[in-house]
Amino acid sequence: MNRYWTLADGPLANLPEPNTFALREGPIPKPGPGQALTRTIYISLDPYQWGYKKRGAEKPGAPCHARTVSQVIESRLDGFVAGDLVFNVNGWSEYALMGEGVERPAYMIPRKLDPALGRISLAVGVLGMLGLTAYAGMVLLGEPKAGETAVVSAASGGVGQIAGQLARLRGARVVGIAGREEKCRFVREELGFDACVSHLSPTFAEDLRAACPAGVDVYFENVGGPVFDAVLPLFNPGARMTICGLIAHYGEDAAADARGALMRRGKAIFQERGVTVRDLFVGDFVADHQESFLREMGPWVAAGEVRYREDIRHGFETVPTAFIEMMRGDNFGKTLVQVSPDPTL
Repeated sequence: MNRYWTLADGPLANLPEPNTFALREGPIPKPGPGQALTRTIYISLDPYQWGYKKRGAEKPGAPCHARTVSQVIESRLDGFVAGDLVFNVNGWSEYALMGEGVERPAYMIPRKLDPALGRISLAVGVLGMLGLTAYAGMVLLGEPKAGETAVVSAASGGVGQIAGQLARLRGARVVGIAGREEKCRFVREELGFDACVSHLSPTFAEDLRAACPAGVDVYFENVGGPVFDAVLPLFNPGARMTICGLIAHYGEDAAADARGALMRRGKAIFQERGVTVRDLFVGDFVADHQESFLREMGPWVAAGEVRYREDIRHGFETVPTAFIEMMRGDNFGKTLVQVSPDPTL
């Protein structure tokens, strides 16, 4: 039998709770022509998945959406054979099909993984969509230059830790914003940011100003809320801001316009200082940039020039708990759950 997590019946709370999800069982699917059956190894847990649920993007009774690392068990899909390791979109499910007729976001294209290029779990992190998200938002949209100051919120998270290191590689002075002191210490000492301040500090705004004596030229936004409010007065003329996520607002009503409220709060300073604000959707960059990004990022990771922390939980039963903790900020690094043996370890 195949186990999978789906949304339980009833209305959703503003943030996920244990009773938000239900564990179901069904037969392991059989691959048809142009399809392959895969067993999930790693499930990626990311804040955007809560948006899928609140918008009703997931079919009732279907497995919760997620990017995954999986292994092919049986294939009738050209180019894939049993034993292949793949990036795909099995969701919160132990087994799933990929290929013809299998629904997935158009830009989340299944691909084979080469363990020689890095740990296969990194395919849902620094060597996958999260890495491309950071690259697109920081390098392509933020365009940090040597000597500028780049600020990254949620700096110890799956995307933030990459974005800040990419700015550092381009010669910028990088300031992170994180929560607990151990996260700030990791950002400074392990990732090589020039400074990191805690948004939990009662003097957060003052701390951030002191860490950015020359103002802010590039801001990679993952949070919103009071974090954005502290960054806003520090923008320099001609600054660039990339909106990747607004996790501080994910608990609000689904109809709330968090981005609109942010833009209204920033309007006067944006106009006065010529700040460019861009929204980031990684799907816009897959076709033109994913392959070149992977060629560039792989050697950086292998050489230790880009470091990446994963928060790996274990056991299929732990998926909802890990997701809830990630949404609360209780994770430390990129959150994923290992649900079956990794044959490369």
